[in-house]
Amino acid sequence: MPRMIDLVRKSQMSANMMQAAARGALAVQSGEMLEILVHLALHNKVFGEQARMTLAGWDEKASAQVAADPATGKEVLTYLVSPKNLRPALLPALLQNPSVDQESLLELAATGARWVVEALLASETAKNSSALMTALETNPRLRPNELDALQKREELAEAAETIPDTAEVAKPEVVEVAAADESSEPSAIPTFAVMPDESESVDHGVIEQAIAVYLQQNQAELASAAERPFELVALQEGTGIESATAPPVIAPLELMPSASQPEPTKPQAPGAPAAAGGRAVKKPIVPPGEARRDSTLQKIAKLDIKGRIALAMRGNKEERSILISSSIKLLAVAVHDSPKVSEGEVEKFALQKNVLEAVLRAIPIKRQFMKNYSIVRNLVYNPRTPLDLSLGLMKNLLLHDLKNLSGNKEVSDTIRKLALRMFKQKSEKNKD
Repeated sequence: MPRMIDLVRKSQMSANMMQAAARGALAVQSGEMLEILVHLALHNKVFGEQARMTLAGWDEKASAQVAADPATGKEVLTYLVSPKNLRPALLPALLQNPSVDQESLLELAATGARWVVEALLASETAKNSSALMTALETNPRLRPNELDALQKREELAEAAETIPDTAEVAKPEVVEVAAADESSEPSAIPTFAVMPDESESVDHGVIEQAIAVYLQQNQAELASAAERPFELVALQEGTGIESATAPPVIAPLELMPSASQPEPTKPQAPGAPAAAGGRAVKKPIVPPGEARRDSTLQKIAKLDIKGRIALAMRGNKEERSILISSSIKLLAVAVHDSPKVSEGEVEKFALQKNVLEAVLRAIPIKRQFMKNYSIVRNLVYNPRTPLDLSLGLMKNLLLHDLKNLSGNKEVSDTIRKLALRMFKQKSEKNKD
């Protein structure tokens, strides 16, 4: 027997039943009833207003149980945590629920009312989240003494993190020098130029072991990705929504028009002279780089998923630059995990907008990449980087980069506000 929510979604209920659903009068569990009400509130023009009124007056105890349940649907949790729908009694439960969208909480921390600020400061879960506390610092309703307390807490946490790393003090200097050379290129979405692969010195046995380990760890995902074609990530214009597109393929030269295949345009009159009789149609010139890229795309398209993962691990720089934009998470992350990938490549990956969020989240996991300032800066400047990740990395930015970030209209308003505040604070410290 289908669930009531499924019948509501398919509009297979009578008008009387839909009206009863909008009043919350169906004989179903509280969790499913809230799911039905949220669906009507968001997607039904006839009964939406009634459903919103019912949700606003729904029993707080029952609502809190649903808000605290990790199995609750994302649509319900997003509705409950939305600033215009949020009820004070539900916020503690929502903060404890790991299924609540992190970006919704970050937006709430940055723009919420005074009671939201007080609830976040009183919550141990919220205080243990550096991203939430960083977002809270941008909230105009935060009092000066509370802001000072948060900043002191951050300084203590940073000091505690740096103490165990004294054995590695000499390493960052070498990395930073290399990063300065790499970052001399303009900060833009990279083009896929064919360059000598500086990572050919990696031992073959290390690469093969990495491939075997990666395939072993991801056996479950391999099965689901086996039948998917190779497609590149593309963003819908004006949105941040991902979609997949098949890579472009250039027609083989032998299929292009030639002298033996003239264009059938204007028919020639019987008495007219045979003008251009011996003139051949010029073949379009394909630049060597484009032809090589096209052959690489064709090579990738012919491989199965295991072959593409192996190519991501052992391939050259050009092949990695294409595979990193794969719409299949398993394949794109394999490029990042390759022993051959260089810091210069990761700098470019960190700035790309046509990659999955999973790729951007994977970059900070490797500490060697986080010692490269250009990578950190590019991640924060990339509007595709998840908000919680950007907020955690902003504290590492230099003064001039904070100033530039505060005027960057591509990133979110929360990032810009925090960048401006951090710029002012660091400027005042430098004056002192």
